[in-house]
This record gives sequence, C-alpha cells and structure tokens, in this order.
Amino acid sequence: MKTIPLFLGALILWFTSGCAAMHSSGRSEAKSPWPDFAAAKAAFDSITPGQTSIAELRTLGFDPYANPNVRILNYLDIQNRFLPNQSVRLEDLPAPVRQSLAGKESSMAYELDLTVVRSQRYGNLALDMLAFNRKTHETGCNFKALILLNHDKVLYKLWSGQPNLDRYEQKKKPLGPL
Repeated sequence: MKTIPLFLGALILWFTSGCAAMHSSGRSEAKSPWPDFAAAKAAFDSITPGQTSIAELRTLGFDPYANPNVRILNYLDIQNRFLPNQSVRLEDLPAPVRQSLAGKESSMAYELDLTVVRSQRYGNLALDMLAFNRKTHETGCNFKALILLNHDKVLYKLWSGQPNLDRYEQKKKPLGPL
C-alpha cells in the first residue's frame, strides 16, 4: 500500500517539473528555394531593374507557379499598394512605379512573403498543460519583396523584412482551463 502514495508523489513531481522534452513545439516554414533570410536577400540582390526578365526571375526562385510564397499582382493591386489613399499622389512615386501604373494591363508584380518561424514552449509543464501559465519562445525570419514587371522586364524592386525574429510570449490565466 505504501507504493501507491509513493508512485503518486513521483508522478506529481514528474508532471510539475519543467521537463522540456514534454513541452509542445512547432515549426512554421513555407516551402521555398531559399533556406533563410540571407539566401532570399542574395537572390533578390541579383535582380537588375531594366535587365532581368521573367525567365531569369524563375531561375532565381521568384516563380509564382513553383514557389507558393510568390503572388501575382495585377495593376489594380499595384495601385492599391502605392496609392492607398488620396494623401499619396502619383507625382510622389518613383518614375518606374508611375510607368508601371501607366502601363495598366501590360504591368504586373510579383510579391514574395517568406516567413520561417520556430516555436518552443518552456516552463512548468503542469501549469502549461492546464493553461494557467504558458511561455513560448519564437525564432525565425521574415523576408518580403515586391518586383514590378512590364513587358517581361523588371521595372522596380523593393524589399523589407526581419532577419532575426526572436520573440517571447507569456500567457497567464488565473482560472486556467475555466
């Protein structure tokens, strides 16, 4: 009979310890020809406005038919990106963007949104499982690019991103699962 309380005590001690192997973890990674931010940025840097063709973009990995992270935008989408409201005037935009907007149906854009995120939960396993206190650490990167095209040539390119995503999140619920 003494073994049952001893077993229950060991089980409670095991569940309340911060055993990292028991925590859930996740990975959100889009299928991409580039393994990380630096590789995507290097491919983007090799694009030359006025010279690079759509065929060359495909070889660099910017192919919307092969890469699920690349979207095709029409001239109305481009207009909404660069002229979101009346405070932004056409004259304020760079010349290649104005040329793209003037081209209407002969213009399009490729938009890349590459996000790679890894998440790891840590802390007390029992409090995490019962939703009292959940701690998560996320790492990864995000790379975004916009490439304006007109008649099979790149007119303009623009990028943004976050090379080192490192975020901690803690959610506390005093009533736990209630």
